[in-house]
Amino acid sequence: PLLVLVMKVLSKVSFGFLAVSYSCVVGAFQLSSGSDAPRSAAQVESRKDFLSTSASIITGAVLVSSQPAYARGRATLEQAYDRYTPRIIEGGKFYKSELYGAISKGNWKAIQAATAEPPKKSKEDRALKDGGVAKRAALAGEFSNARVLSAMELYAATFSDSSITPKTKALKAEVETLREVVDGMNKAAKIALGEESVGGGLFGIGSKKPSTSELSKQVQELYIKGGNAYNAYVFAANDGLPLQLNKLPFL
Repeated sequence: PLLVLVMKVLSKVSFGFLAVSYSCVVGAFQLSSGSDAPRSAAQVESRKDFLSTSASIITGAVLVSSQPAYARGRATLEQAYDRYTPRIIEGGKFYKSELYGAISKGNWKAIQAATAEPPKKSKEDRALKDGGVAKRAALAGEFSNARVLSAMELYAATFSDSSITPKTKALKAEVETLREVVDGMNKAAKIALGEESVGGGLFGIGSKKPSTSELSKQVQELYIKGGNAYNAYVFAANDGLPLQLNKLPFL
């Protein structure tokens, strides 16, 4: 029953995100209490709100897993798995470690680099044999749309054929959430570094440039949101996966 699952939630949450495991156990990923990172609203979230969030995530996961995990065929699924999941897994490792550390320390240059997109094709790139693809790909951030999210989106499409299945829709919805998170982190880092103006108002703060502590708080909240989306993606992707394929690890 859902209530039993929700009661497994840890009673305390610090700067972290829900880790929904394949066995439906919900935990919390916490930042060390000795961190110098500013405290965010997520750190003082009440148990009631946390349980409510957990219930929502679990319910969504159950609804997704109740749908058949169709794909174009086992051979196609295995090919897509071999091609895309290494980038997904490496991206998750980076998110949990290096990006986690950069955000906790307020290292804006590292956050910007981690979420940066590769530069557009130049005239010099066109002169190269591969059109500069390898060169530009190497410049993509370790948790960028080009390096990680595009792989997640392409892998999600593998679970559909002539029509888009509920599983593919659910997976792509999580990718879109992650894309918003990555874009938000990158913009916040640029503002903190003075490389970009606030424009129409970032995160509802307004047109005035936010303080470093305000930006840190928003990036921490984005990190939690992204972690939840990544774990929800993994939960749905693992459902119905053939036994010969290793399940994607959670954060």
